[in-house]
Amino acid sequence: MFKWLVAIFIMVFVIGAVLPRLSARLPLGRLPGDVHLRWRGREYHFPFATTVLLSLLLGLLLRFL
Repeated sequence: MFKWLVAIFIMVFVIGAVLPRLSARLPLGRLPGDVHLRWRGREYHFPFATTVLLSLLLGLLLRFL
């Protein structure tokens, strides 16, 4: 149990450190299927396609570990 918690912590730390640098290069959050709405002076963002893509990638990664 403790090993899994450490592994998850390390993965979250690495992703948090790397993602800001890659966000300018990768179109995550701007894929076709991600919805961005402006309504009554507020902005709403629904990243449907990004969520599906990341779920598939994470599922494949965990399946082969």
